[in-house]
Amino acid sequence: MRAVALALAGVMLMAPASAEPPPFPDFTFKRVTPPNPGEKRITVQIAPSEPEVAPQPQEDGPAAEARADTGAEARYAWFWSSLEAETETPAPRLELALKTLGNPPSGARAPAPALAGMLDIAGRHGPAMMRHTVGTGVSPALALAVVAVESGGRVDAVSSKGARGLMQLMPDTARRFGVEDVTDAADNLRGGVGYLDQLLAEFAGDPILALAAYNAGEGAVRRHGGVPPFAETRAYVPQVLAAFGVARALCKTPPELISDGCVFELDN
Repeated sequence: MRAVALALAGVMLMAPASAEPPPFPDFTFKRVTPPNPGEKRITVQIAPSEPEVAPQPQEDGPAAEARADTGAEARYAWFWSSLEAETETPAPRLELALKTLGNPPSGARAPAPALAGMLDIAGRHGPAMMRHTVGTGVSPALALAVVAVESGGRVDAVSSKGARGLMQLMPDTARRFGVEDVTDAADNLRGGVGYLDQLLAEFAGDPILALAAYNAGEGAVRRHGGVPPFAETRAYVPQVLAAFGVARALCKTPPELISDGCVFELDN
């Protein structure tokens, strides 16, 4: 028996030390002898360590202001590097953003939605979009783009944060704009378009800041003096603008400005 034990020990000593990494590299230990009979038992307490990945920031909250997620910055760096995130002249910024999205660098992909999906949403909700954007600074093409990104055209869509309906209205926003039934497509569109119209007016017609505020809250945009450094927001803005580029191609006369009217070419 002793010979077998010695042989096993020899095999273990000959194995390379780097064959496998230790399963718990951050764990250290110290040998402690057991207490004598009748003595007090040893208790061991392990303090929980901080999580390696910080929780995601809440929308427009203090934690969100304290951190900037660099993931979206890296993913959409080709877009954001082409224009400043701070307030500038609205029209040139929109033109530059759409041009950048239409000509992404090698290896990058513009986050444009599928044309078939946009056509389906326009076919079901286009008339309501055109009706509720009359007299506002919101193009029906912009409303279609926001709906495509926010809910994919689902009237029953509910986010993890409690936003609901086609334009994903939060409860406070729905109340502010008099939306009685967020699951009613027309009512939801009316509230969402009203909110977009207010944001465009507040940020001097700049669609980039207005869309950032629609996602992160107008307070976050004001506090940061531009597009907040939030991962979700930095991804959301180019996604909606890319969708707008698709949506305006569905108009009989494609809008040039975010506020231009649009009559969708629908096969009824």
